[in-house]
This record gives sequence, structure tokens and C-alpha cells, in this order.
Amino acid sequence: MKDHRSLVRQAVALLDTFQPEEGSLQAFVDHASKALRDLEDSEQNFVLEVISGCVEHRKLLDVVVNTFYHRTGKGFLQADRNQFMVICFLATFLLEDLGLRCFSKIVKSLDAVKMHKFLSFFFNVNNLSTWIQGEWSQIYDAPYVEKSWIAPLLRWQPEVEGIITQLASKAAGGIQPKKASQKITEPKEFALTKPKPRTLPKPEPIPQQERHRPVPASTYQLPTERDVLEKVKQKNRQQANKVLLDANTQQFHCVNPEKSQRTKKLLSQIQEERDAQLQFNSLFSSGTPSSHKTDSPPIRLNTTAILREGALYNRQVEEETRRMVALLSGGGEPSSFLRWQNEVLQQDLQEEVALLDRRRIEGLISHEEAALARVRVMESNQQRALLKREETAELMRRYAEKRLQEEQEMRELVEQVVEGHKNAKEAKAKLWAYKQRIAEEVSEQSRHLLRQALERAQADLARRLELISQIRAMESVPVIRHKFVDDTETAGHALLGEMSLAELRERLAVLREAQSREQEEKKERLQVEKQNRQQWLQGQLDFISQQRAALGEEAKRKQLEKKTRQKPYLGASDDQQLLELQRKLEDKRQERQRHRQAEDARAKAYGQAAAQALLGWNQQRQWSEEHHWEELESSLERQVQCEASASGSLSLFRGPEKPPSSFPRPIKGSG
Repeated sequence: MKDHRSLVRQAVALLDTFQPEEGSLQAFVDHASKALRDLEDSEQNFVLEVISGCVEHRKLLDVVVNTFYHRTGKGFLQADRNQFMVICFLATFLLEDLGLRCFSKIVKSLDAVKMHKFLSFFFNVNNLSTWIQGEWSQIYDAPYVEKSWIAPLLRWQPEVEGIITQLASKAAGGIQPKKASQKITEPKEFALTKPKPRTLPKPEPIPQQERHRPVPASTYQLPTERDVLEKVKQKNRQQANKVLLDANTQQFHCVNPEKSQRTKKLLSQIQEERDAQLQFNSLFSSGTPSSHKTDSPPIRLNTTAILREGALYNRQVEEETRRMVALLSGGGEPSSFLRWQNEVLQQDLQEEVALLDRRRIEGLISHEEAALARVRVMESNQQRALLKREETAELMRRYAEKRLQEEQEMRELVEQVVEGHKNAKEAKAKLWAYKQRIAEEVSEQSRHLLRQALERAQADLARRLELISQIRAMESVPVIRHKFVDDTETAGHALLGEMSLAELRERLAVLREAQSREQEEKKERLQVEKQNRQQWLQGQLDFISQQRAALGEEAKRKQLEKKTRQKPYLGASDDQQLLELQRKLEDKRQERQRHRQAEDARAKAYGQAAAQALLGWNQQRQWSEEHHWEELESSLERQVQCEASASGSLSLFRGPEKPPSSFPRPIKGSG
């Protein structure tokens, strides 16, 4: 039988090869049993029990091993993880079956330092009774965990403490204590009839709560629309600042936002004309439309309209007939009820007209109030604009002073540059000579290259002319494209319905004649049906015209009766509420007119002040420009005099030469 160290190592190696996502536990156990064929049955069963138990109780073992790596075993490798899991499984589930002696051999056969650290951590009474029990109780039932696992571990803890002490001395390199004398084995009778105690059933795992769906990453990310809006706002702000800067620097070039006197006069005339068209005291804005006009031309109806109107009049005739029959049989006519109903409707209509007039006047009053509010807002804006103009004028004055200072500095810089140009004359002359020499070399090379390109082009052209002559010679050969066909012969494909072209033409001609005769017969039949239908429609039209005439007479009679019964209507002018609203509207209009006149006077005064300020600013600008141009002309004269004196002194030593402003370029196409 192999030692326990090799069996534990085999179990650890098999656990290292296990991948939960690739296969099931049963498949892994079958694969492990094939790998352990050379072992005995007891050894094979021990290894399989260890690896299957480690896989089944992986959650419990992970709680202990993960915490051990986090707290105490930070210096150990992750490759020893399965080794610690095997020891934890043996101590928790198989310590009763193995016994303390066998468990001590297994532990001592492994690394002493690692086992001392792990067993000291695992068999700590404080750890077992606190967080280990709490974590295991979240996976399985708390009473079962305390009774089956925590209580046995606490019972074995004092005896395991001796093993931990021996491992500590072994890890420190000290002398191991002398083993106690073994007791003499006392033989006992076999209890053959004693049954093996029933193994405890595997506890059912507590159903875990379904893992909640993680919050999407987009929840904690700002939407892209906000960035786009911020960019648009930034861009609009930049444009607004640019427009404000342009308006401040070019104040008097902006368009006058105020309307002219002529425009205001036209707008007031249009408003007065619209107000004059309003009629508050009239009975109706327009007369009631007539129900029947005898002098209007007749409307041309299509077939659908004729049928629809004929059916309508037929129903009306039937209803009138039924009503007459009912009257003859002794029935009554609801004429008094209809008269009362018309009076009630007329009264409701009058109230509705008064309500509409009142609402319209209230709308006009709200419009006038809105106009007055706009006038007040414009006045406040004008005050703010006046303050802004004063600030802008101050900024313009500072800007003008700064420009004068910059022009003075630029003038001094120009004088320094002129002094530097005097020293650069000789360098320019040398540079001109060097460039002229380079230009001559480049022109010579370009002539040589052009000559070679011309020779290649001539050879290519000769080759193309030769190809063109060959193609034209081949195209000049005549080609026979005619094929002689006999119309009376068949194609010779041996088909049942095969016929010649002449026979096909004759059959098609006969077929066309039959189709034309059939079309003529169909046309005559349709014409007869159309005539019959037109006669029937004409009869319907006559009936409709009679019904219309009768309805027109009836409508005239009812209109006359209505006029005789109509009571005088009290107009909206008698309504005190409408009069009060109308007076309020007139007050609002007068107040708005006063604001408009005050605004016109203020705009006129502001225009005169702006014209005077513009005139003064133009004069100041003209004076500054003239002064600036005079200074530029004087500086230019000094520069020309200095250059003339310098060129005169240079020509005395070098003689006349070509100015170095340009050098000859090579001529294209030469050579």
C-alpha cells in the first residue's frame, strides 16, 4: 500500500485538472478512476472519495481557503490551493473515519510550514465558533452545521493542538518530542451481528436567491446628448461673443433697430382700419345663407350623385306619405312643440352671440395689455443698452490709446528693420549670383531630359501608326451577312405543331379578323346598354328637379313664417358688461398710444445725439488717419534716401549689374 503522501498528491493533481465548466462531476470521477487503475481498491476508493467530496463541498471549502489566503497565507502560492482544500475536507468530513493517528501521518508527510499555518488558522476556536460557522450557515441549515461539523471540530481541537505543536517544532528545525509508548493491542470479539450505522443523508442545500441582474454601465455614464448640447451651447456662446465684440467695435455701422416714422404711421393706419371694421352693435356679422337659390345655374351631377339624391327624395316622399296617412287616420302633428323648440334655440343662439362678443373684447383687451408689457420691456432694454453704449465708448477710448502706442512701437521697429536692410545688400548680391549659376545648370539638365522624352514619343507614335494601318486593313475585308430563307418551308425540328412562316401569317390574319368581329359586337351591346341607362337617369333627373322645386317653395314659405314670428333682438350694446369691457379696451388703446408717442420723441432725441456723436467720431478718425499717413510718408522718404545713398556707394565699387530681385528660369520645350 502506498503512503498517504502519494495518495494526497494524486488527489491534488486530479483536482488541478478539474474544470467545472467543461464537464460534470460524474464524468470527472469516471476519468479519475481510469487514471487510478494501478492502485488497490481501498486506495482508489480513498482518492475518489476525497476528490468527489472536495468538488461537492467546494463552497464550504472555498470559504475557509479564501479567508486563509486573505489573512494568513498571503505568502503562499495559489498552486497549493487544492492541497489546503484536501486537508480541510479530511479534517471536516473524514477525521472520525481516519482517526487522529492516520490524519497526523497525512499532515506530517506534507510541508510542515504550510500545514502548521493552515491548521493553526482552521482549528482556532475563535474562527470556528464565529465567522466559519456564520458563513457555513448561509449555505446550509444552521442547526445542521453546528451539530454535524462545528461541534466535532471543536471536540477534536485539543488533540489536533498537539499535532500543530509538533509541526511548529518541525518547521523551526527543533528536536521532536519523544513519542508516547503505544498501548498494547487488546483483542476484541467481532461484532458480526452489529449493523453498520446508517450514514447521514446529504443535507439539502438552502436555495440561494437568484443573482440580480447587474446595473448596465450606461446608467453611470453621462448621455452623449448632453455633450452635444454643451458643444452647441459653447459654439452659440462663442458666436454671440463674436457678434457682441463686432457690435462694440463697430457700433455706428449697425442697422438702426428703430422703425421709421413713415413705417409707424402706416402700421397705425392699418390698425385703425381693422378696428373700424369691427361692429359690436350689429345683430349679426353677416346674413343667414339662403337655403334655396332659384337664380343659380343648375349643378351638373354624375351618376352616383343622381342615384343618391333620387333615393333621398324617394325616402322623403315615403315619409310624407306615411305622415299624411297618420293624419287622415286621426293622429296629431307636433307643430306647437316644434315652435317652442325653435324659440328656445333662438334664445340660446342670442346668448351664444353675446358670449362670443364678450370673449372677443376680452381677447382684444389682453392683446393691448401684452402690447403695453412689450413697450415696458423695450424701455428697460433701452436703458440697459444706453449703459452698455457708455461702457463701449470707454473701451473704445482705451483701445484707441493702445493702438497709438502700438503704432509708435511699430514705427520704431520699422526703423530698426531699415538699418538691418543696409547690411543685407551685399548678402543678397552674393545669393543672386549663386542662384543664377544653379538656374543655368537646371536649364541644361531640363533640355537634355526633354530631348530624350521627344525621341521616346516619336518611337511610340510610329508604333501606333503601324498598328492602326493593320487594323484598317483587317476591317476592309468584306463580310457576308445575308441568309436566304424560304417562308414556305418548316424549320425541320420534327415537332407536332410545326408550321412554316407563310402558314403562321395566314393563321394570325384569321385570328385578328375573329377578334375584330367580337370587339364590334361587344361595342354595339355596350352602346345599347348605355342608351337605356341614360334614359333611366334622365327620368331620375326630372324627378329630382320636381322635388327641388317643391322643397324651394316650402323653404320660402317657412322663411316668411320665421320672419313674421321673429322677435326683436336686444343688441350687445345694451349689455352693461360689454359696454364696460369696451370702455376698458379704449383706455388700454389710449395708454398704448401715449407710450408710442413718448417712444417716438425719445427715439428722435437719441437719433440726433447719435448723429452728433458720429460726426465727432468721424472727424477724430479722419484726423488720426491723416496724421498716420503723414508719418508713413515721412518714414518712407527717409528709407528711400538711405537706400539711394547705400546703392550709390556700392555702385562705385562694383559697377552696374542686374538687380538681384529675380534670376532667369529655364525655358520649357527648348532643346
